[in-house]
Amino acid sequence: MPTIIKKLDAGSYQLKDQVVAINRVTKVVKGGKNLSFAALVVVGDPSAAVVGYGSGKAKEVPQAIRKGIESAKKNLVRVNLTQTSIPHTVLGRFGSGMVLLKPAAEGTGVIAGGAVRAVMTSAGVQNVLTKSIGTTNPHNVVKATFDALKRLKNREDVAALRGKTVQEL
Repeated sequence: MPTIIKKLDAGSYQLKDQVVAINRVTKVVKGGKNLSFAALVVVGDPSAAVVGYGSGKAKEVPQAIRKGIESAKKNLVRVNLTQTSIPHTVLGRFGSGMVLLKPAAEGTGVIAGGAVRAVMTSAGVQNVLTKSIGTTNPHNVVKATFDALKRLKNREDVAALRGKTVQEL
């Protein structure tokens, strides 16, 4: 049963952006090499548990970051959270990258590497244990993290799927 994802309006949130990776790329042409920059950016509103990612390319770094932010605002997702952590353990996959997210006790903090940490802090998760498995490519790690966040279910959804009340679970 595919879930219907409604588009979230970026204007209604206090979004904070975080640059995950900047890559200098070249295109070899007849006259030599054309330099440009690719930026991977994560935006999110920790108070609303909303997060998105995007990438932008331009001749200069600030323009690439600006394009990445605009792209990220277009694909925001809402994350199902408990008070300060995630409801259950989940494994997200993209390409050869996998990201394991585990709920953590109060006061643990965000135990995560660079790309996963950017997504977790932007989403407003305060206590979580993570493990990145496979590729270290920041693009694939971010996409695998988003896959994991999209797989998170809250108690009400699980109860509805099983045809039970929340108290019966």
